[in-house]
Order: sequence, then structure tokens, then C-alpha cells
Amino acid sequence: MRHPVLFALCIGSAFALSACQKSSDAEVARAMQSVNAIDETNLSDVMLTVGDPKEAVNYFKRSSEQKPDRIDLRRGLAKSLVRAKQPEQAAVVWAAVVAMPGATDDDRVGQADALIRANDWKGAETVLNQIPPTHETYQRYRLEAMVADSNKSWKKADSFYEIAAGLTTTPAGVLNNWGYSKLTRGDYKGAEKLFAESLTYDANLFTAKNNLVLSRAAQRKYDLPVIAMTQPERAQLLYTAALSAIKQGDVNIGRGLLQDAVDTHPQYFDEASRALAALDANVAKG
Repeated sequence: MRHPVLFALCIGSAFALSACQKSSDAEVARAMQSVNAIDETNLSDVMLTVGDPKEAVNYFKRSSEQKPDRIDLRRGLAKSLVRAKQPEQAAVVWAAVVAMPGATDDDRVGQADALIRANDWKGAETVLNQIPPTHETYQRYRLEAMVADSNKSWKKADSFYEIAAGLTTTPAGVLNNWGYSKLTRGDYKGAEKLFAESLTYDANLFTAKNNLVLSRAAQRKYDLPVIAMTQPERAQLLYTAALSAIKQGDVNIGRGLLQDAVDTHPQYFDEASRALAALDANVAKG
């Protein structure tokens, strides 16, 4: 009489164990999915920052083909294509991204950025015009300023540059761009002021240093500004000032600046030596 009862208990225990096993397997599977998702997110972040651009493109292209509904993978592909200096392809991918559910105004800004890099200024302007004015970000206004510059809408450009500079804690780059805009318009004093301001935020931005010298030289102020610079940078800046002086007809000043550039760093500055030799040769012929 006990055997049926024992058998029933055994069967019940077996079902219980089976149910426990299934529950445990399901929990493990869910846990693994979570871990994989975290790992995938971390890998995506790495690919977008320190990864090789070409490897990143391949990774996001493969991943987005496997999971075509994942908008984050499409975004990663578009950003990686920009990093890999393939803006035309990036713009195509961004166009697909903005058409997907879950697309944001930041995605449209990314699309406009790729179009500008691909030299499609009209296309970028069209995309930017689709973004509501309530979307106030540094990147958006930086691009708006560049588009306004391309249209020679100087008042708009100045307004957008000013807004962009106020929306970031690191405005050196946008101030340098704004200064260059002023330089191309012939507003040399305004450009000088902006380049100098740019360097207060990033004293190592050589482009701003060189542009500062150009803006001063355009006013026939050929002495170097009082800014931090290495010896090779000083040689380069003297060379920039020298060429500007020569182009403006101040040949003797230019010759002196070239000689200063050579004396400052002769080992790493052959350009100044060659320019000086060419200048002296022309004078000798004359």
C-alpha cells in the first residue's frame, strides 16, 4: 500500500524539480540577455570613441543589418561613417535614421552635420529648417552659424555664433570659427578679438594662434601677440606674419620675420629658409 504513495511522491518531486529547472533556466536566459545588452552597449560606446573608424563602420554595419529595427545601431553607423571621413554615406544613413520611429531632433542635427561635411549646404539648410526653434543645443546653433556664413547672412551668423558660444563650456572652437568668419569679411579687429578670446579657453589651439597672427598682420601689426607658444609654434607664427607682410608689400619687414623664423627653430622649419632664399634670389635678380 505504501508503494503507490511513494511513487506519487516521487512523481510529484520530479515535476517540482522540472519546474524549478525550467524557472532557473528562464532566469539565467534573462540574466544573460541583460549582460549581453550591457556588453553590446559598452562595445558600441567604445567603437564610437576610441575604436578605429573603419572597424567601427564594419561593426555597426554588420550589427544594423542583423537588427534593422535598432535605431541606436543605425545612429552608430552614421556617426562612424563621419569619423571615417565618409560624409556622403553618413548623410544617407542619417536620412534613414530620421525616418525611423524614435528619431529625435538630435538625429536631424547629425544629418545636417553630415550634409555640411559633404558640401551639401542647401540640403543641410533644409534639414535645419525642419528642427523646431525650441531645440536649443550648441551643435544645432553651430551648424546654423556655418550655414548662415555660407549664405553671407552676417547678422544671422553672428547671432548664431553668439548663441552657440553661450551653450557650451568649451567655446574655443566656435569662437575660432566666428573669428575666421569675421576675418573673411574684412573685419580684422573683430576677428582679432575673437581669436584672442578663443585662446583664453584653449591656450593650445594652434589654429586660433595662427588666425590671430593673420588678423593682426592684416592690420599691419606684425609683432607676435603675447600668448603661450612653443619654439616650433613661434617659428610657424613668424612665418605666417612674414608671408602676410610680403603679400601686403612690406617686403623688408617680411624678410626680417623670415630670418627670425629661421633663427627661432632652424631644425624644424625649412619652409622659412626656402622662402628667405627665394626672396633674396628675387632681390638679387632685380
